[in-house]
Amino acid sequence: MSLVDSERRVLSGMRPSGRLHLGHYHGVLKNWVKLQHAYECYFCIVDWHALTTDYEQVGQLSQHVMDMAVDWLAAGVSPSSATLFIQSQVPEHAELHLLLSMICPLSWLERVPSYKEQQEQPRGKDLGTYGFLGYPLLQAADILLYRAGVVPVGADQVAHIEFAREVARRFNHLYGREPGFEDKAEAAIGKLGKKTATLYNNLRKAFQQQGDVEALETARALLKEQQTITLGDKERLFGYLEGGGKVLLPEPQALLGEAPKLPGLDGGKMSNSNGNAIFLRDSAVEVEEKIRRMPTDPARVHRSDPGNPAHCPVWPLHQVYSSEQTCEWVQQGCTSAGIGCLECKGPLIEAVQEELKPLQARAVDYQSDPDLVRRILAEGAERARNEARETLAEVRLAMGLNYR
Repeated sequence: MSLVDSERRVLSGMRPSGRLHLGHYHGVLKNWVKLQHAYECYFCIVDWHALTTDYEQVGQLSQHVMDMAVDWLAAGVSPSSATLFIQSQVPEHAELHLLLSMICPLSWLERVPSYKEQQEQPRGKDLGTYGFLGYPLLQAADILLYRAGVVPVGADQVAHIEFAREVARRFNHLYGREPGFEDKAEAAIGKLGKKTATLYNNLRKAFQQQGDVEALETARALLKEQQTITLGDKERLFGYLEGGGKVLLPEPQALLGEAPKLPGLDGGKMSNSNGNAIFLRDSAVEVEEKIRRMPTDPARVHRSDPGNPAHCPVWPLHQVYSSEQTCEWVQQGCTSAGIGCLECKGPLIEAVQEELKPLQARAVDYQSDPDLVRRILAEGAERARNEARETLAEVRLAMGLNYR
């Protein structure tokens, strides 16, 4: 596989921790549904990652995996447009993690921000395990195994993508220097044709001698257009641009989403563990009951007391779900005590119910046919394994694990 493909390939995953809620839908799934039509997408249920923190509570793990798969499919993630699979059904993830652990400095893992944060707030869990320390490397292996160039993440995950980039960079530095690399790269330049070869050399010189980043990007774009050289030569020339070796594991880029931060029913972060979530498969009655019970501006003790939407957990949900006209009605009605809190919640209840209706109709089909869901995941795992095997063949060869 080439770097050209890498830039059109997406890898993303979720830990199975129970049914998915509106926070997952707006924060991740709606974006995945768009990406699957623009990129080659691999979406992974990362069950091994769940074990890094919840290794003592495994009784519901398989059910959580199935619930997640149903929710993905119901949300519109399509097996005909993307590859959906379970991490543990592709054992190559574990092998690449092991091989990368041979070259990953311990200090890199210890400085990952989330490692320090969660160690300081263990919440009764013993996180002094190798699995927890090494999970950023397992995440890097998840990405690098598919040579995915694009990883959609929130701002809190950018450090993990940078970690994966560092691991890829170190791997390429250690093992990308194939015998006679420079001679092979110079020979590949000769195959570009006189005019293109001169342009490539000028751009390479501008980047290496003057640090001209624009020249680097222009040279990369130039290489992508070339049809007269092999993929191997193309990869050599990508590496030669920066003065390195052959790029074996492309460095992934974070794709930051612009999804709204959806608060929970209490105004805090929506999550299963906080008990403040509206789940994707909640019935219309459950949605209504949950929203009606939401706390509001504490200043509105009586119906006649004016309030301030900025102090009310319901207001951020209106900003996601309601029209500009409805938001104006809420703003004015709340501050003037012209409407009561239950009245304010009415349009919101209807909007959430309306959004979930088609999703829940699709969910019924998958819930009633678990064998279909298992088949989708098994077929996805087989497609993923085909790609993973190709990467591992190159990694093993680069690391001297070649016995044929």
